[in-house]
Amino acid sequence: MIDPNNVTHSILERFNAAFEQHRPDDLDDLIGESCVLENTSPAPDGARYEGRDACLSFWKGIASNGGLAFSLEEIWAGDDRGTIRWSLQWGKGEADRVRGVNIMRVRDGKIVEGLGYVKA
Repeated sequence: MIDPNNVTHSILERFNAAFEQHRPDDLDDLIGESCVLENTSPAPDGARYEGRDACLSFWKGIASNGGLAFSLEEIWAGDDRGTIRWSLQWGKGEADRVRGVNIMRVRDGKIVEGLGYVKA
């Protein structure tokens, strides 16, 4: 059962919805000043973004891309950490999709860490 008072879960739901609904401006109130983002690519470690502006710009670029379709598999959250399991479709073929997970940290109601991983 999800605790309705779990701030981390609520923040992650709002974050995920911005990508599913292609609403990049919904991210403005969710990202903290000291945010760190590790992207899923390039292999093996992914690109690293530091600071609110860099993380927000990167995530907004993805959220605004109408050719990408994110589907939520699960959100789990406890205290200041949580995970978002998702799938991403960018074409009509079976090979045009990937499943992934974001490991997130929330502090003072803002996302301060997002580590992305994919099944490739």
